[in-house]
Amino acid sequence: MTDALTDKARAEALVELTGWSLVPGREAITRTYAFASFADAIGFMVRAAIHADRIDHHPEWTNVYRKVHVTLTSHDIGGLSQRDVELARILDKLT
Repeated sequence: MTDALTDKARAEALVELTGWSLVPGREAITRTYAFASFADAIGFMVRAAIHADRIDHHPEWTNVYRKVHVTLTSHDIGGLSQRDVELARILDKLT
């Protein structure tokens, strides 16, 4: 199991993770990605799924047409962890 981020570590991560924000009322971060087409959005999700599976950390996400809304939290600890930050970095690199 991983440890929850401290308030300081969470704040530092959000400065680094452009476009990500805290989810009100939850220990989670969120971001919406917009793509040129539905196919591009689904392609992103497939690539992201491969990486998420590799690190055994899976996002909450939805897709509507060309947008993918992602929420990251570590369910096993009920909060944010370094694993969420790592996955956010990976997702950002895939866009």
